[in-house]
Amino acid sequence: MKKWCKISVLAFVISMCSMQGVQAESTAPNVRHEWYFVKKGKEIPPTTDAKYEKLMKDYDGMFIGDPSKKEIYLTFDNGYENGYTDDVLNVLKEKKVPAAFFVTGHFINTCPDLIKRMASEGHIVGNHTNHHPDMTQINFERTQKELAYVKDQYEQLTGKKDMKYIRPPRGVFSERSIARSKELGYTHVFWSLAFFDWDVNRQKGWQYAYQSIMKQIHPGSILLLHTVSRDNAEALGKVIDDLKKQGYTFKSLDDFKASSK
Repeated sequence: MKKWCKISVLAFVISMCSMQGVQAESTAPNVRHEWYFVKKGKEIPPTTDAKYEKLMKDYDGMFIGDPSKKEIYLTFDNGYENGYTDDVLNVLKEKKVPAAFFVTGHFINTCPDLIKRMASEGHIVGNHTNHHPDMTQINFERTQKELAYVKDQYEQLTGKKDMKYIRPPRGVFSERSIARSKELGYTHVFWSLAFFDWDVNRQKGWQYAYQSIMKQIHPGSILLLHTVSRDNAEALGKVIDDLKKQGYTFKSLDDFKASSK
C-alpha cells in the first residue's frame, strides 16, 4: 500500500508539472561548438562539420537551403542600432525582398519603431536572446528567461505571436542548447555565407561587402549580415539587383521551413 501511494504521488507531481508547462532539463551533451563553414566559391555550396549537419537534421535546424535551387535567404543580426537599419529596410521594401532580423533585448528596447516596421513590412523577427550570452554556459531557467523576454516584448510591440526562429549569439551552441531551444518552440538558424562585417571601426567600403557576398554566393545561401555595417547598407541594393540578374530569387525562412517538410 505504501509503495502504491509513493508511485501515485510521483505520478501526480509529474502530471501537475506537465499541466503547468514545467519542462525537464535536456540530457543531451553540452559540448561547446562554434559554427563554421568551409568556403568553396564559384557558386559551389560550402560544407560544415558532419556532426553539425547531423544536429541540424536531428533538431530541424537550418544552415543552407536546397543546393539545386538558386534561392537565397537574407538574414541580419541586430544587437544594437548604428543608424543603418532603416536604410536596409528601405532597400528591401524597394526591391520587394523578404528578410529575417534576429534581435536582442537591447535592440528591441531601444528601437521599438524599427521592430514594428520589420513586422509590418512582412519580415521575420527572430530571437537573438536578451543579453547575448553563451547559450552553452547558462541553465534551462536562464535560457527560458533570455528567450521569453525578447518574445514577450516583440508580442507587446506588434501584437504578433510568430517568433519561432533563434540565432545563438556568436554562433556558439551545443546539442543541449539546441535541444532546449527546440523544447521552447524555436528553430535554430545558422548560415552558409558570412564575412567580417560587424566591426564598425573596420568598414572597408561598399565594394568590399559587395565582393565578399558575390564571390561566396551559392544556391541555397543563408546569408548572415549585420545592420551595424555601413558597407552592407550601401551594397545591398546592387547585391540584390545583380543576383536577380543571375537568376537568384529571395525567399523567407518560412519558405525554407515549408519546403523541408
